Amino acid sequence: MTLSLFDQFMSPTYLGVPLIALALTLPWVLYPTPSSRWLNNRLVTLQNWLLNRFTQQLLLPLSLGGHKWAALLTSLMIFLITLNMLGLLPYTFTPTTQLSLNMGFAIPLWLATIIIGMRNQPTVTLGHLLPEGTPVPLIPMLIIIETISLFIRPLALGVRLTANLTAGHLLIQLIATAAFVLLPMMPTVAILTVTVLFLLTLLEVAVAMIQAYVFVLLLTLYLQENV
Repeated sequence: MTLSLFDQFMSPTYLGVPLIALALTLPWVLYPTPSSRWLNNRLVTLQNWLLNRFTQQLLLPLSLGGHKWAALLTSLMIFLITLNMLGLLPYTFTPTTQLSLNMGFAIPLWLATIIIGMRNQPTVTLGHLLPEGTPVPLIPMLIIIETISLFIRPLALGVRLTANLTAGHLLIQLIATAAFVLLPMMPTVAILTVTVLFLLTLLEVAVAMIQAYVFVLLLTLYLQENV
């Protein structure tokens, strides 16, 4: 029984082809593409307005040098939200429950912020490893601690996204299984369980959007330190 609960997080294959590749390409097909006409339809206009508002909000804490990342960060945000939301549908696979995929997003982007900082302002970037006014005996220890915390950042990004989505999906499956088992024996309790399941599903929808936003927001904060 315990193994069957975690089967939903296995990467499925069909005819030897991993379906995670299909899941990663699907989000880009779902969004309407702006046409060359002067006026777009209502859906494309609403989509463009939401993208502009989100990009403005995302770039508020960033200096002018970090605005070059606007297209990358906005695309990553939409991509992660779409993957997380599609994973809530029945008979689907959520690629962002795979730690390897999330680390594949987190490590290159985090490393890019470090490289930009070391190239443009190495003194300021290295200065983050030692707070100003630190007593001399504590300097070696603080440098080691700050270095460890710096290298833990991509791991925290990937693990946070994976753990939140995995925990939510497990809870949904456990409560749904309990509702099916309790229905013939205790219908009243089963109805209450279904109500809890509905509320948990709404919560999981919010978590899917919030975790994608938190992932991108933390990247912008890391970028701000090195721009």
